Amino acid sequence: MKRIDFAVLTLCLMAGTLRAQETERPVLLTFGEALQLTATRNPQIAASAYQEEAAEKEKKAAFGLRLPNVGVAGTYAHLSDDMEIDMNGLKQPVGQLAGQLGGLLPPAVAGQIGGIVNQLTARNWAMVLQKKDMALAGATVTMPVFTGGKINAANNAAKIRLAEARTQGDQTRNSLVSELAERYFGLSLANQVVEVRRQVLEGMEKHLHDAQALEANGMIARTERLYAEMHVAEARKDLLKAIRDARTMESALGNTLNDQGAYTPVTTLFFVQGIEDVNYFKTLALEKSPLLKQVELKKELAQEGAKAIRADFMPQVALMGGYDFYNYQLTDLAPTWAVGAGVKLTIFNGLNREYKYSAAKSQVRQVNALQEKANADLSTMVEKVYNEMMTGEDQLASIETALKFAEEYLRAKEKAFLEGMAPSSDVVDARLNLAKIKTERLQAAYTYDVLLARLLELCGDSETYLAYITDRPITPIRFE
Repeated sequence: MKRIDFAVLTLCLMAGTLRAQETERPVLLTFGEALQLTATRNPQIAASAYQEEAAEKEKKAAFGLRLPNVGVAGTYAHLSDDMEIDMNGLKQPVGQLAGQLGGLLPPAVAGQIGGIVNQLTARNWAMVLQKKDMALAGATVTMPVFTGGKINAANNAAKIRLAEARTQGDQTRNSLVSELAERYFGLSLANQVVEVRRQVLEGMEKHLHDAQALEANGMIARTERLYAEMHVAEARKDLLKAIRDARTMESALGNTLNDQGAYTPVTTLFFVQGIEDVNYFKTLALEKSPLLKQVELKKELAQEGAKAIRADFMPQVALMGGYDFYNYQLTDLAPTWAVGAGVKLTIFNGLNREYKYSAAKSQVRQVNALQEKANADLSTMVEKVYNEMMTGEDQLASIETALKFAEEYLRAKEKAFLEGMAPSSDVVDARLNLAKIKTERLQAAYTYDVLLARLLELCGDSETYLAYITDRPITPIRFE
């Protein structure tokens, strides 16, 4: 009767946690399907696409530096006075000259000339060149001819940034495969640990039932039965904790999939049979690693930066032209259009260019040094992850042997307890040891799967991770 009470209590404690799982009806999900959902839904993928799009537009913007710069400009000006040439001072000399000429001519002719001169000198002899209010609108064109390589450097830098954005996108996709492997197989591990803990609870309850029967027949002391009751409570607590851990991992997987629906992984934990040796992965990393590609692109970008600064030592040559298509009170002396060429050469600017160019060359040397270290660090990291992965695979045989022994040992201790030949603690310890080995077996496979994803990420080859599961011979690891 007490055993039934414990079962009812267990169901009551777990009802709230399991009700949501039963209502949501988890969807069975393979790793391939999870990978496809991640590629289409994860916000990091969209962010990488936007980054590449922005870099592509920056590349097009840099190409625009080679094209003419056409603009429209308008100007209005108000001067303090009209701009004019004042020739009123010439009236007196002209009058005197006309009088002298009149004395030499016949009176009639002299009178006519004098009348004309008087009319002229009566006028204002100031000539307005430009009125004080004026406005104009026109078009301007500027075309770079020679910039010392600055435009070429800008275009090359834009191409490098686009390649860098694409490489960062590759790195993001690789890291998401590793994240998915960690969370997908993490949920698979957590669900199987729940089953291990459930199995432990059922075994402990059976052992408690046997202990109650033996106590009733006077075959064991009361402390033996109390010991069994205590470990039933411990097993129940461990089961509830495992369920909560599984729900946490389910939420983490939902974040990667960008979908908080309930999913149940169906792709098993695994070990790959006959995986390549470490030198294969080292070579692959040197060829495809996005991290090394990014370092190489940083070096190229630093070189283009040095070229752009070096262009400041060269003359800048440009063609230019302008056309005024509208004017208001602008002097007729002003031309309506003009074309020309301009040259600019800076002779001295306080050694600013020299120090900037020297700094740029130092940056190139710095990136060269970092590139060498990055190559060495990556090879070391690949070897480290590979060795950790193979260590887990090597442990599998010993774990399988220990598992068989633990199962047989538990059967022997249960039989001995029923015959009164072993204490309750031996049965409990044997069952907990079996659960521990089963969990270690699952954990070893999980660690291997996550390390394989990490290894392929380092090599820039995460896209082949699914092929290791589907196209290679594997050793599946499941709850038993």
